[in-house]
Amino acid sequence: MRIPFRHIAGHVVWSVSGTVWAVWNVAPVGGRYVPLRVRDELLGRVTALVRSLGGSPRLFGLAARVDPGEVAQQMVEGVEWERLPAWAETTAAGLDLLAGQEMHRRTLWLAVPLSSSGGRLDVASTASAMWSELSDHLGMRPSPVSADEVVQYTEQAHRVQAELGGGLALRPATAAEIVWMVQHAVHRGLEEPLLADAAESSLYGGRVHNGELRSPSYADLGQVRLCEGGRAVKSCQDEGSERAAKKRAGRGGQPWWRKDGASPLLRRWLQVECDAGTGYQAHLALAEIPAVRAVESADLLAQLESLDFPVDFTVDMQVIGAQRAKEQVQRKKKELLDQAEQYGAQPTGMPHSLPTAAGDLVEEDARLSRTSVEVEVQSVTVLTVWGPDPVTCDARARALVSLLSGGDYRAVRPHGMQEALFSLGLPASPRPAVVREFTQHQLSEDWAAFGALTNTGVGDPTGMMVGVDLDCGTIRPVLINLADAPQRNASASIGIVGDLGAGKSVLEKLLSSGVADRGGRAIVIDRTPIREWASFGKSAAGSRCQVIDAARAELSIDPLRVFGGSVGARYALSYLTLQLGIGPMSAAGAVLHHAVEEVASGADPSMARVLGVLAGMASGSGAAGGSRREAAGTMSDLLRIVGSNPLASMVFDPDLPPVSLEGDLGADMVVVTTAGLTLPPREAFADMEVLRQQPLEALIGRAVLYLIAAIARQAAFSDPSRFCLVAMDECYWLTSSAEGSALVHELLHDGRKHGAGCALGAHDFEELGKDAGLLAYKVLARTSDHARARRGLEFLGLDSDDEDLVRMVTTGLSPVGQVGRDGEMLLRDPRMQVGRIKVHVPPVPRIEDAIFTTPGVRPATAAAPFTKGSVPGPGAPGEDAGSRPPGVSGTPSRARGRS
Repeated sequence: MRIPFRHIAGHVVWSVSGTVWAVWNVAPVGGRYVPLRVRDELLGRVTALVRSLGGSPRLFGLAARVDPGEVAQQMVEGVEWERLPAWAETTAAGLDLLAGQEMHRRTLWLAVPLSSSGGRLDVASTASAMWSELSDHLGMRPSPVSADEVVQYTEQAHRVQAELGGGLALRPATAAEIVWMVQHAVHRGLEEPLLADAAESSLYGGRVHNGELRSPSYADLGQVRLCEGGRAVKSCQDEGSERAAKKRAGRGGQPWWRKDGASPLLRRWLQVECDAGTGYQAHLALAEIPAVRAVESADLLAQLESLDFPVDFTVDMQVIGAQRAKEQVQRKKKELLDQAEQYGAQPTGMPHSLPTAAGDLVEEDARLSRTSVEVEVQSVTVLTVWGPDPVTCDARARALVSLLSGGDYRAVRPHGMQEALFSLGLPASPRPAVVREFTQHQLSEDWAAFGALTNTGVGDPTGMMVGVDLDCGTIRPVLINLADAPQRNASASIGIVGDLGAGKSVLEKLLSSGVADRGGRAIVIDRTPIREWASFGKSAAGSRCQVIDAARAELSIDPLRVFGGSVGARYALSYLTLQLGIGPMSAAGAVLHHAVEEVASGADPSMARVLGVLAGMASGSGAAGGSRREAAGTMSDLLRIVGSNPLASMVFDPDLPPVSLEGDLGADMVVVTTAGLTLPPREAFADMEVLRQQPLEALIGRAVLYLIAAIARQAAFSDPSRFCLVAMDECYWLTSSAEGSALVHELLHDGRKHGAGCALGAHDFEELGKDAGLLAYKVLARTSDHARARRGLEFLGLDSDDEDLVRMVTTGLSPVGQVGRDGEMLLRDPRMQVGRIKVHVPPVPRIEDAIFTTPGVRPATAAAPFTKGSVPGPGAPGEDAGSRPPGVSGTPSRARGRS
């Protein structure tokens, strides 16, 4: 195989055909679930990119192989895992799970041919290419490139990038990445070099020396044998068995062309032999596209990610200006008129395809006339599948053809053209003339709807592995790194909404244990009667977990004793007003404020002393008036009733040792259990009079829970250098009151600056509070109620009127009773990427033993096996939105094309 380039300087490539190319890595945009208005905006950005391209650019969509070790490296990046044995154990477990899995990630590369000013250097490049052709046969080095030529083409590449900067992120490719593109094409179906290694490599680039560009030899890249229709390599034992079988069968059993195996007409693949072994590739050309497609389903290239095998695509484009395109349309109109006249003289009449084709040309002409900046994209699209053996490769190619035909797309594997289609996927290669017959004609907006630049991933680049991406047919791990969000100037808080049993608590526990294992802190308020978080913390963190049982009153959470000073006074006043149900700006609130301030400024402040000050004010000592004495007496009596209740001992008992922020709340995982503390029913929070009539135990529980959350917040903010996550499940008990909402408001607004975040779990989006929009991570689990499901979609920023999305949330996520479908959720990350994921618990006994709360389910069998079969692909049972084959159209729309 001949390498298509001879020199690389930065991201500028000199080809053997005389063309000079610039190569960029393109960041994908949008996603599969974006609302219609966002999709239109993204289509506009891609359309602007296409219109600014011009010439003959080429887009590569390559499925880069992901190694399990690469994922493990992402999991330990940024932490000193050698000092964190718990996280090393979790990472090793994830590494074992991913071993042997076929994983990839989509990478996009844009190559644009460059031209120098005046064309002088173009002639020089062509002459150098001709000499390169001769020097290869003579065994000589390629002709060097002058330093002036390098400078001029590099400046031209910078100008092209400036013109292409229409809202899409372009990064110049490195020389090692350009070489990796060749290595990837050669090693399909084999162990290929990792793109992560190429991104960090400084090899393969040329250097200017003595006024000339000298590049290293790329000859080793071409040590490849290409054989179209090649047979699988057989061992000596297999060949001996085959000869024996033929000898037993006798002579004359098969025709000569089938004598040694299948007919060459059936072997429509390319055998690629290199030092790594022998792989098999099948290259399909898109021969026909539907004339009209729905915009929502026109993203054919994006939908390829849902297949259970990786697919590469190459789009070779010719961008034609509006005027020239209109001339071609007019010429085709005349040809159709001639055909219509010829058919009119025949008895059979005119075929139905002619009027349809004429209508398409009329519409294209009108759209070209609408604006002078419109362009026509004449593209050749090649899809590539592969496998370690020809049977796998052929099966994948047939499956892809079948799926595409369901959407009225026709893909063919042309005989004798596999090598030509393979060469089209190499950077800086010339366009083979034989592929012109597969040219498709689309306007820029229609090509943009093809989904070539659509983002299909979700999650963070580093962090803990919480599960897999269900929008990818192969295994694609999903990572979340809450602790890294403040370093990226984003909120580290997450909100999880869903029905009972939808997996909210499991995800919160995974995130909390991950934060603790990675060197951070997790403070959890456990309201469950069975103390499930306490059991999980002791199992997952062991001696690193501190459990504080608030209901048993072993420690004091008196804010005046825990914090002291103005901070303690603030929290004490908020607690007392919440407990007594009075407004802080009322007359009673003023009396309470005076009492708290007097105690806080004195020696040994405590809530018990506040009772004494109120009693003194009620008895007439001091300068208090009659109304103030009456208010003080009332509050003193009420607080004595509250203080005498065992549930409030942790606040009013001065003999209990106070909670220490550095000691008790400084452990890796702190679980504050509140079993025994009840709450008023949710309906009571809507009416203050109904709330005042609730049992004393419920009113005490509400106020004490607020105080516990306030202490957790203060502890989380105490050490900004160490990330802390405050987990509060079923958070309506906190957000239903003004004081609780203010506390959540404070966590969300100030958490990033203090290296902290909160995890809020709720059954409804409205329970998250008015500041839910500040959550950077948003998760929507199964929500069977349609009204709540629509609110949850709004919470994610998706279209709540999309019936497919509503159906997915209500019935398509974790369907009840379907084994292996647990933990399916929609995730939106801080990068505004939305994807469907499946939460998976790592096979670490200390985590598995106590993370599940499903009655009657043993921990060993609660987690679904981490195999590709557990990831639903297109058309899987229970999947609604996005389950149609790639390219299947719904209602006709503006996305048009013609062959």
